[in-house]
This record gives sequence, structure tokens and C-alpha cells, in this order.
Amino acid sequence: AVMGRRSKWWAAALVRCCALVMLCVGSAVVAAVDEQGAALLAWKATLRNGVGALADWKAADASPCRWTGVACNADGGVTELRLEFVDLLGGVPANLAAAVGGTLTRLVLTGTNLTGPIPPELGALPALAHLDLSNNALTGSIPAGLCRTGSKLETLYLNSNRLEGAIPDAIGNLTSLRELIIYDNQLGGRIPAAIGRMASLEVLRGGGNKNLHGALPTEIGSCSRLTMVGLAETSITGPLPASLGRLKNLTTLAIYTALLSGPIPKELGRCSSLENIYLYENALSGSIPAELGALKKLKNLLLWQNQLVGIIPPELGSCSELAVIDLSINGLTGHIPASLGKLLSLQELQLSGNKISGTVPPELARCSNLTDLELDNNQITGAIPAELGGLPALRMLYLWANQLTGNIPPELGRCTSLEALDLSTNALSGPIPPSLFQLPRLSKLLLINNELSGQLPAEIGNCTSLDRFRASGNHIAGAIPPEIGMLGNLSFLDLGSNRLSGALPTELSGCRNLTFVDLHDNAISGVLPAGLFKELLSLQYLDLSYNAISGALPSDIGLLNSLTKLILSGNRLSGAMPPEIGSCSRLQLLDVGGNSLSGHIPGSIGKIPGLEIALNLSCNRFSGSMPSEFAGLVRLGVLDVSHNQLSGDLQALSALQNLVALNVSFNGFSGRLPETAFFAKLPTSDVEGNQALCLSRCSGDAGDRELEARRAARVAMAVLLTALVVLLVAAVLVLFGWRRRGERASEDKGAEMSPPWDVTLYQKLDIGVADVARSLTPANVIGHGWSGAVYRANIPSSGVTVAVKKFQSCDEASVEAFACEISVLPRVRHRNIVRLLGWASNRRTRLLFYDYLPNGTLGGLLHGGATGAAVVEWEVRLAIAVGVAEGLAYLHHDCVPGIIHRDVKADNILLGDRYEACLADFGLARVADDGANSSPPPFAGSYGYIAPGKHSAPSKN
Repeated sequence: AVMGRRSKWWAAALVRCCALVMLCVGSAVVAAVDEQGAALLAWKATLRNGVGALADWKAADASPCRWTGVACNADGGVTELRLEFVDLLGGVPANLAAAVGGTLTRLVLTGTNLTGPIPPELGALPALAHLDLSNNALTGSIPAGLCRTGSKLETLYLNSNRLEGAIPDAIGNLTSLRELIIYDNQLGGRIPAAIGRMASLEVLRGGGNKNLHGALPTEIGSCSRLTMVGLAETSITGPLPASLGRLKNLTTLAIYTALLSGPIPKELGRCSSLENIYLYENALSGSIPAELGALKKLKNLLLWQNQLVGIIPPELGSCSELAVIDLSINGLTGHIPASLGKLLSLQELQLSGNKISGTVPPELARCSNLTDLELDNNQITGAIPAELGGLPALRMLYLWANQLTGNIPPELGRCTSLEALDLSTNALSGPIPPSLFQLPRLSKLLLINNELSGQLPAEIGNCTSLDRFRASGNHIAGAIPPEIGMLGNLSFLDLGSNRLSGALPTELSGCRNLTFVDLHDNAISGVLPAGLFKELLSLQYLDLSYNAISGALPSDIGLLNSLTKLILSGNRLSGAMPPEIGSCSRLQLLDVGGNSLSGHIPGSIGKIPGLEIALNLSCNRFSGSMPSEFAGLVRLGVLDVSHNQLSGDLQALSALQNLVALNVSFNGFSGRLPETAFFAKLPTSDVEGNQALCLSRCSGDAGDRELEARRAARVAMAVLLTALVVLLVAAVLVLFGWRRRGERASEDKGAEMSPPWDVTLYQKLDIGVADVARSLTPANVIGHGWSGAVYRANIPSSGVTVAVKKFQSCDEASVEAFACEISVLPRVRHRNIVRLLGWASNRRTRLLFYDYLPNGTLGGLLHGGATGAAVVEWEVRLAIAVGVAEGLAYLHHDCVPGIIHRDVKADNILLGDRYEACLADFGLARVADDGANSSPPPFAGSYGYIAPGKHSAPSKN
């Protein structure tokens, strides 16, 4: 009995134990995760992609320590949250302070598609040392609450977001911060002086914030641990502070493509750790401090495109670690220091675009690691040192546009790594050394405009890597060697204006990659080799003009489907013009003038759709009538058929509305000239020599009385018809109301923008006229001029915004302005001249495409009231004035020939996103004539223009 009672008691105890176990298990399943996990799950719930990206974050887990991106310490406290390059799609967590604030030291949410502002609550995480929110789409400003006194933050990465506003003064509270990375945002304002309190700061990177302006604060010199200052592509202005010289640990100073001015402080020479100085594309002035020679660790010195003057300090030869020196596009004078030859680590020496004189120092041959030597566009004299042949690593040698004399040293053939050699525009003489064609990697050999003589060596065939060979404007004689046909990679052959003779070698057809061939103005004879054009199917430009080539033009010329310009004038070609020429569908210019071609002009020429620049058939023996197919050359600008034996009338030319020049003189044309405005203004000299051509009245016309009667009858009929039309229009208006007028206006607008369009683009942009047309609305107007309105247009295919000028009419003045702009701007390249991207025209409308400059015009800035002049500092105003002056100086002195704008005013000066000035509206410009008999240009200008010598009332500003 006792045993039975004990058994029952054990059984009951076992049941109670099992129940307790089951209860514990059940409560574990139901129980929520701890407070840390709950906070993280609450943030996850706000993310649009939290379920997918954070699938293992589950409420059933007791702790978040094994979740993706979460790390904990030994006590289970969350120390790190790291999620990189996953799509979370939400905001930065603001609820972590209470739950994990005591232990969280690292928060990394980079590349996670986060949006919205940075929560200031993150500043309340007392243990946080590393915060990385880079590569997101965060907006708003950097909150001052993030920069609390006593913060333990050591690294702050906020780069590559969309942050705006100023850097808060409270940033100075982050006295433990070592890295401040805020580049590639939209931050503005000045760099606060409080940065000087950040005694632990080692890296400052704020480049790519174009609205960041003002001077670099002097207080930065107190950041004694700084190793890196990066503020490139900002609007930082003013001089560099001398206090930078106190930064003994500084290794990199990168403030390029900004608005720095003033001298380079000599105190930089005290920064004994400096390795990289990147200050290019600024407005720095004065000389290069000799004190930089004390920087023994300096590796890169890039000061190009500034306003530096004076000499290159010889002390730079003491910077034994220098690898790159680029001082191009400045105003440096004096000689190249021979001391640079001591720089055994030097790889690139770039001094282009200065006023350097003297000789090329042979000591540079000691720089055995030199790969790039660019000394072009200077005033260097003397001979090319033969010692340069001892540079085995040299890849690029640019000495063009100097005053070099003597021979090309054959020793250059020992530079076995040489890829590009440009000695153009000097006074070099003697033959081209055969050793140059032994170089195994040479792809570009440019010797234009020298006094070279001798013959092309047969060794040219050994240089199979050659891509561009240009030696025009010399005295090279003899025949083109047949070995040239071994250059299978040759694409550009320019030997014009020499003394070449003999026939074109048949082997030239072996250069199957040729796209450009210019052999004009030589003494080449013989016939065009049979089958030559069957192999040169990539040819785009062929100029054989002014030689002595005879024979017929072969029919296989029609195989050149890529050919855009064919110039064969001034030869002795004979026979008929092959009709296959019409198969050159991309031909824009055809010039066969001054030959002995005969027979009828092929009508197939009239079917070449791209023929728009010029067609010159003059001074031949063509006979027959003008082909009726010529009516299809609606894009042609210049037509010359003078001095032939053509007959018939000229009515086929009446449809050529784009003609700007026509010469039909000295033929046998007859009949009446086409009754168009163009023919009415045609000079007599362009039609003379056609005895039967009627310039006014033809013989057999009705007498004066009959003409008067007919004229009166026509006038009466016109009056009656006009009255009838007026009555009909009035009836339509009464019946249908003003709605019909709106519809008709819409149709007219559609006709203005209807195809076909003639489009020419000068940049690699995909601009569709249909896309542009949709943007030509009143809401997108950004300016008005005398010749038309300017619109802002978005191109959906590329995401690019452009400015579009639509000329308001097709009257003579607007047509002339349009033609003036497209003739001037494509050949102008300057940062202070607006860039023409291209143009388009149809029969009724003309459009110009420019870079879009977001800050409008200088006129709007100066006279815009509170939103204009008040917000622009004097430094910016000065930079605008200097920019305009530099643009004008370029037009007047650097363009050949020079260009006179003739309409310089505030409304024609555009302002970029950093208020850089760009001169625009060249509709009244003209090419300067510096000849002795030139007369001053007539007064030009539009409303608001003030000519030199004129004065207006003083402005209130």
C-alpha cells in the first residue's frame, strides 16, 4: 500500500514536472525578442524591403546577435550594425539610443538606398565611434545634434548623398573625429572656422560640393594631425592660408577645379610630409615658390591651368621622389631647369602651353623612368637633344609649336616604348630618320609644318603599329614607297603640301583601315591604281587635289559608302564622270573642278542625300543640260558648274533653298533665271558668259503696253480674290468662332516643327528634335534675344538638359545670325565661350543647341533685385569680369583668324553653376581682317549694348 502511494506520488510529480517543462517551452515560443532586437525589428518594419533583405531578423529569436549585419559583445550587447549594398528602401534608424546606445560602437549603412534626413538622435549614442551612411540618397542638412560635446565619433562617412545646407559650426565639438568624409553632396556655405577645434582630425574630404564656397579658414592650421585635405570641384575661393605650413603630417592637398586665387603660400615648403599637391584648374597667380624644393617626399605636383608666372624653380630638382610634374597652361617663362635631370623617379614632365624659352636640357635623359615629356606650345629653341634617345620608358614626346631647329635625331629610334611623337610646327630640317619606323609601338607620328626634306624611307613598312602619320607642309620629295601598303593599322595619312612625285602605289590598297587620306598640293602623277577603292572601304576623307593625276575616275569609287569628302580638283582627270558616284550616299562635299572631265553630269549626283557642303564641277568639259535630279539637292550650300559646255535652262535649281553660293558662268545656258529671292540677288559675275540666259526680259516677250495691261489685270484679279478671301475668312470666324483660330495656330506650330530636319551635332550626344520640340513651351523660356527665344530642354534618352535657341523668323537677319553662329562657334574651344552642341533646321525653323547654364545671364544677376546682386560676393563678380575678359582675349588674339563679337552686353553673358562666365549670342559676330587695307567694322549691337567709347548713366549698384 505504501509502495502504491509512493508510485502515485512520483507519477503526480512527474506530471507536474512535464507540465512545467511544457509551460516553459510554450512561453519561450511565445516570448518576444529582447529590447535590442525589438528596436531593430521596429526599424525593419519601416523599411519597404525589410522582409526580403533582413529575412533572418525574427521576433522568435531571444537575441539579435546572430542576425545578418549584427555583432555583439560577450555580454550580448549589440556593438555593430553593418549592412552594405543591399536595398533596404527606407530611412536611417532613429530609435536605437535607448535600446543599444550603451554598447553600439559602429553603425554602417552604406549603399542601402536609404532616403530622408539624418536623425539627430544618432548623436545620442554615447559609444558610437564609427558612422557610415555613405552612398545613399539622404537629404536635408548635417544635423547639429549629431555633433554633441563629448561625442566619441572617430569616423564620419556621409559622402555620396544629396545633403544640402551648410556644415554646422557644431562640427567643432567632434574633438575625437579622425575622418570627416562628406564629398559628393550638395552642401553649401563656408567651411566653419570651428574646424580648427578638431585636434584629432586626420582626413578631410569634401570635394564635389559645388556650392561650398568662401575661403579655406586659417584655423585649419590648428588641425595638426591632418594628412589629407580634399576640396576639389567646389567653389572654394580666395588664397590658400599660410597656416597650412603648420600641418607637418599633411601628405595630400587636393583643391583642384575650384576658384582659388592669389599666390601659392611659400609656407607649404614646411609641410615635410607632403606627397601630393593637386591645385590645378584654379586661378592661382604669382610664381611657384622655390621653398617647394624642400619637400623631399613630394611625388605629384599638378598646377596646370592656373595663372602662374615666373620661372620653374630649379630647387624642384631636390624633390628626389617627384614622379609627376604638370605645370601646363600657365604663363611660366625662363628655361627648363637642368636640375630636373636629377629626378630619377620622374615619370611625367608636362610644361605645355607656357612661354618657356631656351633649349631642351639634355640632362632630362638622366630621368630613366620618364614616360611622358610634353613641352609643346612654348618658345623653346635649339635642337632636339640626341640624348633623349636614351629614355627606354618614354611613351609620349610632344615638342610641337616651338621654334626647334636642326634635324630629327635618329637616336629617337632607340626609345623602344615610344607610342606618340609630335614635332609639328617647328623649323626642323633634313630627312625623316628611318630609325623612327623601327619603333615597335609607335602609333602617332606627327611632323606637320616643318622644313623636312628627303624621301620617305622604305623602312616605313616596318612600323606596323602606325595609326596616324602626318607630315604635311614640308619639302618631302620622291615617290610614296610601296612598302606603305604593309601598314594595316594606318587610319590617317596626311602628306599634303610636299613635293611628292610618281604614281600612287597600288600597294596603298593594303592600308585597309584608312579613313583619312590627304595628299593635296604635290606632284603626284600617273593614273589612279586599278582596284584601289575596292579595298579602302572605310575611307571617309580623300583629298588628291592639285597634283598631276590623269586618266579616268574609276567606277569603283561608288564602293566608298563611308566617304564624306572627295576632293580631286586641279588634276588632269579625263573621261566621263562615273554614275556610280551616286552610291557614295554619305558624301557631303564633292570637288572635281579644274580637270578635263567630259560628257553629261550624272543625274545620280542629285540623289546623294547628304550632299550639303559643296559641289564643284567647274573648269571641266561637261556638256548637256543640268540634270533634273539636281532638284533633290535641297541641303546643298555651294554649287559651281562654271566654265563648262552645259546648256539648257536652270529651272532644276529653283528648289535649292539652302544655296548660299552659285556659279554657272561661262556655259551655254539659256532661258530665264528661276524667279526666286536667291537668284534675284545673284551677282552678274556668277551668271556671265551665257549668251542666251535671260537676266531680265527675254527676246520675244510682250511689249510694254501688253505687260502693263497684264499687270493691271493681275492686280485687279488679286484685289477681287483678296476681297473674296476676306469675306470667306470672316464667315468662317462667325460660324466657327475663335476655336478654329486656335486650331489653325496649333497646325502652324506643328508645321514649324515638322520633318524633315537637317541635324548636325558637334558633341557625342543623342539629341532628338522630337524631344526638343516638346520642351519649346512658354514655361521653359529662359531668355529672349533679338533673334528669338531661348528654351530649357530635357533630353529623356540621355537625361541631359540643353539650352535651345529658336530663331523667331526666317527673315534675312535671322538667317544671317543663324549662319553666323554655326560658322563661328564650332571652331571655338574656350571655357568662357558658350559651347555649341549642334543645330537643326527644316524649311521653316532653325534651332541651335547649347550647354545649359543654370544661373541665367549676368544682366539678370545684376538687375534681379534681392535675388540677384545681393547674394553675389565681390570675389565672384571679379571672377565673372575676368572670365569675360579672357573669353574676349581668346577671340581677339588666339583665334586664327580673330573674331569680333560686336554685341557684348550683360544679357549675352551666361553664368554656369559656379557663376563661371560664358560669352554667348554670336549672331552679329564677324571674322577680323588684320590686313593693311581693312576698315573698321560697322557699328553693331542690340538693345542694351554699349559700344567702346560710349557711356551711360551710372548704375545704382
